[in-house]
Amino acid sequence: MSHSITRDPYLLFLMSVSFFGLFLVGILALNPPVAGESFLWRKLVIGLIFGSICVLGILASLFPKKCSGTFHFKKEGMTVNKSNSSGESKLPSYRVGFAVRGHHPDCGNFSTHVFKISNRTFCTSCTGLFLGALVTLVATILYVFNGWQIGQESLLTVYFGILGIGFGLLQFPLFKNRKSPLRFLLNSFFVLGAFLILTGIDALVHSTTLDLFLILLIVFWISTRISLSQWDHKRICYACKVTTCEFRK
Repeated sequence: MSHSITRDPYLLFLMSVSFFGLFLVGILALNPPVAGESFLWRKLVIGLIFGSICVLGILASLFPKKCSGTFHFKKEGMTVNKSNSSGESKLPSYRVGFAVRGHHPDCGNFSTHVFKISNRTFCTSCTGLFLGALVTLVATILYVFNGWQIGQESLLTVYFGILGIGFGLLQFPLFKNRKSPLRFLLNSFFVLGAFLILTGIDALVHSTTLDLFLILLIVFWISTRISLSQWDHKRICYACKVTTCEFRK
């Protein structure tokens, strides 16, 4: 397993496409095309699609182990044999037990990935994504049904959104050793950034086709973020010096 993004062609492809998409969004915001359509129910349709993504994100953050089958932590350890110098077994086989807290191993290497409240452990990133998705869902409802207008701040809104997505993706290679509060804020800002980009561009262009394109791009950003998170977990276990831990394999 490669512990560097630059040595992983798949991750490098995802990151390249993601940041090219952010660059493209920035260009569109500076030079918005003339919309060739005026779909009456544009806001409602786009709001329902994006709101559904927010709901799915909330469910995924509440049940991360059930929603992610590609890489997850098991609750049982591995069988280990200790041998003497002659190669004979010194002790009988035993299982190295460990707990899984906040869907992470109860290991010091993951201390920045979790936080505790009243003896309960929560995943920092999932909690940030949950709060961001919840706030974004409310904002989407207000934007669609309450006539909330971005107005003259559309360009600034888009660029704040670009920062949210960009830092949300860069948190893994650049801020991997930072404390839990930063992880929480970056993941909340990541979700909010998607909303800011979508609503900002929608206010500038008024195009259903472009909105749908942005939703596909947002889904790609989310997929990239998930892949980066899985890579980050594997990277930590790969670098671990505890040879008796099965996740190091």
